Amino acid sequence: MDVTSQAHNSSPQRHVQKNDDPALDSPNEHTHGHLHHSAHAEKGRHSTEYSKGVTYEASNVPAQDSHHQNVHRRHLTSALPSTIPDAEKGDFSREGSEEDPRTHTLSDCYQKYRVFFHLFIWLLFTGLTYPNSRTGWLKPFLLWLAITLRLLFLYIPITIISKPMHLVWNTTAVRLVSFIPERMRLPLGAVVVVAVLLIGGFASPESQDNTRANRAVSLFGLLVIISAMYATSRNRKAVKWHTVIVGMFVQFIIALFVLRSGVGYDIFSFISELARSLLGFADQGTSFLTAGTVPSEFGQGWFLVTVLPAIIFFVALVQLLYYWGTLQWLIQKFAVFFFWSMRVSGAEAVVAAASPFIGQGESAMLIKPFVAHLTQAELHQVMCSGFATIASPSGSVLVAYIAIGVNGQALISSCVMSIPASLAISKLRYPETEETLTTGRCVIPEDDEHLAANSLHAFANGAWLGLKIAGMILAALLCILAFLGLVNGLLTWWGRYLNINDPPLTVELIVGYICYPLAFLLGVPRSNGDLLKVAQLIGTKLVANEFVAYNLLQTDPAYADLSPRSRLIATYALCGFANLGSLGTQIGVLSQIAPSRAGDVSRLAISALIAGALSTLTSASIAGLLVTDQAAYTSPAVSG
Repeated sequence: MDVTSQAHNSSPQRHVQKNDDPALDSPNEHTHGHLHHSAHAEKGRHSTEYSKGVTYEASNVPAQDSHHQNVHRRHLTSALPSTIPDAEKGDFSREGSEEDPRTHTLSDCYQKYRVFFHLFIWLLFTGLTYPNSRTGWLKPFLLWLAITLRLLFLYIPITIISKPMHLVWNTTAVRLVSFIPERMRLPLGAVVVVAVLLIGGFASPESQDNTRANRAVSLFGLLVIISAMYATSRNRKAVKWHTVIVGMFVQFIIALFVLRSGVGYDIFSFISELARSLLGFADQGTSFLTAGTVPSEFGQGWFLVTVLPAIIFFVALVQLLYYWGTLQWLIQKFAVFFFWSMRVSGAEAVVAAASPFIGQGESAMLIKPFVAHLTQAELHQVMCSGFATIASPSGSVLVAYIAIGVNGQALISSCVMSIPASLAISKLRYPETEETLTTGRCVIPEDDEHLAANSLHAFANGAWLGLKIAGMILAALLCILAFLGLVNGLLTWWGRYLNINDPPLTVELIVGYICYPLAFLLGVPRSNGDLLKVAQLIGTKLVANEFVAYNLLQTDPAYADLSPRSRLIATYALCGFANLGSLGTQIGVLSQIAPSRAGDVSRLAISALIAGALSTLTSASIAGLLVTDQAAYTSPAVSG
């Protein structure tokens, strides 16, 4: 288009189309002699003028890095520049500059004297963790060792330990494996895993109903689950058996350490005691908001008094740990191990390692920049990890189950065992056939969008998040239980016409018979009607949620006479988010993070749900295979 033929406004600018904006009219324009224009330019001459005798001057604006005040305010160690450039005059003036109000004096002081601060912490815990007759020596020593090593590696590189470990590994295990022909390595590895399963499961003496016959059923059930996943695999030729074999082996070793060794028992008992102790601190807040005797008088029977306050407090505490970087550090260490040992991508390792500690949505948020670029198999694995554990947002639901009397030791060990199980089962069901973006690296990107300003801000955000989570749980349970009551009423009314009266026709009865084979394959004793009862609990968990199922297990008189072995297997089998409600949560979260992958997420969701549920059931099978002192893992508390 020839713009010269168009009408113009009153602006002196030439070769432009007319614009009716009054701000462009000459009377309304601000004009002045530009200081950087020569006299020729002011008169309208268009010859080019070049400056001479000048030198390059670097920008006065500092480059942003990871410690920029607008990105990581809590790491701010320097004030703003004391001079502000004047764009018109071309010079700098100190007038009008003021100190950034967001500068943290306390952070500066900590950075300057952190050596003495860390020394004080070390001396404090050295005194507090001194062993005594009540606690013994193991738990205080492990706590002291963890704190000492964490403080020590702030000043010296961890390579002084990792390099010798790599050297020993490369000169022993790697050298030994190199002598084995490559085509024989996987078969030999599978034989070793089967041998470990047989020896670890059947070498110990029998106890109560934990007979070798029942253990054999649990082992058979484990093999059936693996075979079913392989038979229904999307691409059986692409299955990476290294990931599957190592995953099942690591799951069994973790279970062996926790359920058979005294050290593992004491460590997880200590963690369970700490989790239960948190409930006592939440009671102090409840006492202030209500009568002082409410937690003690009504705590055993009131879900509203015991569970929900604990959830709010625990979420706030975890958000504080997340702000300090403690939670990310722990997740990173777990992720690196599974990334190295199971040969999965970095994104898969991070999500799987985070699943026992944070919820389905939070674990996916850890890899938010990569979600849009995940392969189909990686998306399947991300959802499977979320379905296989019960760590809900910030571990709140885990504490809630402990509050209603579920054994914390069994819950925590099940969550950890589900990490390698979910990786193995998912890769068996949906093997990788594409190039992955995070192959060869394991990173947790910073979440700058939701970064708190300081510790108090993080704790307050956590309290608000905990309140929302508690409200969501309260509303969900109320609606689910009411809806189940409605459906059961209709089914019972209909069942009377079919002469189904003893027991009455209910949702629990229907899903119980559907899940009957699963309960049998887990090794539940075939006496006292335990098979049907455990099957009903599994079915209730899949249809409603695990909260409803655990509540029935702990409070319903119909399940009070379950044998210790049946109660143990049920505790492990219910420890997962694989239910229809969580299916919607997973689809919603991932679709919001990466809208372009919403279709892929929806197509993979059902398969991931099944894989996650079966991953949890493998932990129940292994628990039934290994635990001999079953009553110790079914009581609400474990003495330390």
